[in-house]
Amino acid sequence: MKIYPPERIVCLTEETVETLYLLGEQDRIVGVSGYAVRPKQVRKEKPRVSAFTSADIPKILALSPDLVLAFSDLQAEIASSLIQAGVTVMTYNQRDIAGILAMIQHLGATIGQKDRALKLVNQYKSRLANLRAQVEGRPPLRVYFEEWDDPMISGIKWVSELIEIAGGTDIFPNYANQAAAKDRFVTSNEVILAAPDVILASWCGKKVRPEKIANRPGWDSIPAIQNGRIKEIKSPLILQPGPAALTDGLDCIVEALTF
Repeated sequence: MKIYPPERIVCLTEETVETLYLLGEQDRIVGVSGYAVRPKQVRKEKPRVSAFTSADIPKILALSPDLVLAFSDLQAEIASSLIQAGVTVMTYNQRDIAGILAMIQHLGATIGQKDRALKLVNQYKSRLANLRAQVEGRPPLRVYFEEWDDPMISGIKWVSELIEIAGGTDIFPNYANQAAAKDRFVTSNEVILAAPDVILASWCGKKVRPEKIANRPGWDSIPAIQNGRIKEIKSPLILQPGPAALTDGLDCIVEALTF
């Protein structure tokens, strides 16, 4: 890193963008992912330099970043290219709520906003604890979260944890512990046998088709199908491991489990 705290930051995923805005440090951002939509003004304020697994390396280099923020092994090739070009890259790999909170604290410290980041983290912890207390004692609903439809992919750890906080039970908790999507493939028969009360779906940027889910062979025996309890949660709210999931994403889960 050429300068501390870094003055020119490129964010290759959504959650670090939103975190920097929440910390009041959006002026440090000089480039963002094309998927960054939170807060709304980011689409007008910041140049787009990447998708998720691809990036415009020359465009990023032209921005002369002091720091590039990446996420997970899926962006390893992008990170490698930038490192070879002499750019400082920080790659986060959070897959659960604890990891999300740690990312916020680490990023806050990196930009010289340690106290503000800790305050934000404590606000989220309090919010999660309050929501958990509100549903305590309520019979849990069995929930199937579908991250993709073909092949069917069940929810990752932070989604599973949020379902629990909202008063549900993830029908595939063992799969949730698997970081890679390929290790969370599920079969139609597994879902049928698990008999979820609620189906939540977020197809990673593709519009969910509830009628398509309801018409899958054999799924008419599933309580969620019988009772019409299929709900889409938009991917920017739940599939980015950051502030959105802990706020609006969680609120969507709570709503789906209480109607």
